[in-house]
Amino acid sequence: MNGDVLLRDVSVPSWQDRPVDCRVRGGVVAEIGPRLRAGDDELVVRGEGGALLPGLADHHLHLTALAARESSLDVSGVSRDGLTESIARAVPGEDGWVRAVGYDDVLHGELDRDVLDAWNRVLPVRVQHRSGALWVVNSAGLERLGDNGSERGLLWRADAWLRERLGARPPSLRAVGARLAALGVTHLSDATPDDGAAGAVADAVRRGELPQHVLLMAADCGPADHPRLSVGPVKLVVADHALPDLGDLTERIRRAHTAGRPVAVHCVTRVALALTLAALDEAGGLRGDRVEHCAVADAALAEELAVRGITVVTQPTLVARRGDDYWDRVEPEDRPDLWPYAGLLRAGVRVAASSDAPYGDPDPWACLRAAARRLTPSGRVLGPGERVPAATVLRGLLSPLSDPGGPPRRVAPGHPADLVLLDRPLSEALRAPDAGQVRATFIAGRIVHG
Repeated sequence: MNGDVLLRDVSVPSWQDRPVDCRVRGGVVAEIGPRLRAGDDELVVRGEGGALLPGLADHHLHLTALAARESSLDVSGVSRDGLTESIARAVPGEDGWVRAVGYDDVLHGELDRDVLDAWNRVLPVRVQHRSGALWVVNSAGLERLGDNGSERGLLWRADAWLRERLGARPPSLRAVGARLAALGVTHLSDATPDDGAAGAVADAVRRGELPQHVLLMAADCGPADHPRLSVGPVKLVVADHALPDLGDLTERIRRAHTAGRPVAVHCVTRVALALTLAALDEAGGLRGDRVEHCAVADAALAEELAVRGITVVTQPTLVARRGDDYWDRVEPEDRPDLWPYAGLLRAGVRVAASSDAPYGDPDPWACLRAAARRLTPSGRVLGPGERVPAATVLRGLLSPLSDPGGPPRRVAPGHPADLVLLDRPLSEALRAPDAGQVRATFIAGRIVHG
């Protein structure tokens, strides 16, 4: 609902947990103090001592992929035999395709068009690798796509091409927006580099389908012509299966900088990170340049990032979801340096956590737990020295979209009323972070959950 709101008896961190009231008017925090008098037309929300925080930010996720996943066949938790049966018996979607996500080459084995044909030759089938970087398509699917250039049916980084060939309409983001609001998330950075996906996200914001503030990272994402839209760094992908030429990567960075935009570079391996640092040195840095993931980095690389003032946006829930797989796949010498967090902070690197949803868990409270515990699915502690207290991770989730890991946004008079109300004081919430603690979420003073 819209209108003025008085939050009664809430715990605002800057007031040292002393219960106060918070008045919201015109989309901003108007007044904070004890025992404020309610206006005749104000909605009174009773906080009962719960913490009132700035709304949480997810600094890296993929909104259209998250929405599409909801209508896809998720095979991430099934065996090889289960995958075979799922594909063989699958019912096509409205577009006539079987669309599966969560394929894992370690769990399920290698896939190509011939393997998929053996399971389902009649219906067009496309299966997405759990990383989101690869689609495997069967013969019926390739025929429908009109593709003659992929003998094995392996399509790398082909989302934009697939969308164009399929003529598919973007999925609705309404359910995704509601789900994230229920988790207390009010700010989102869509890290999809594809211009078409960015346009779909922007349209969803303009229509009111997506209530959050959204920062776009595509190279040509259009104007930020809405109060909840902004344009951020240009997302660049240093793909490990096909590393770019140093000169080409340098030129792409220069083009972004010339346009006044920093870069956000996808780096997963040690080699990709070294290449990125070299390209940034050639191109010259720009305030706001950042590295996404930084999945392998030792102390020396952390120092190199710190010296250059490069921010890292990391994803703790990927350790919780896939930590055992990472451990098994990487070279033994890389194991101590997997998914650094505390080590980056010690080196002086500005770090913020994010989800990478749908590939990671979109729940920010699960992110707090994952960063503090560093537990893999088998119970192994992946890098005990990389554990980070929940309070530290939360500060990153409260930082502005334009400055991940920077000073957290505040609940204070004159500041935007993008807020999350918990059902208990913050100190209690941080001892056992859980999404069930979210009582209400406000964006620009409007209740979007609760």
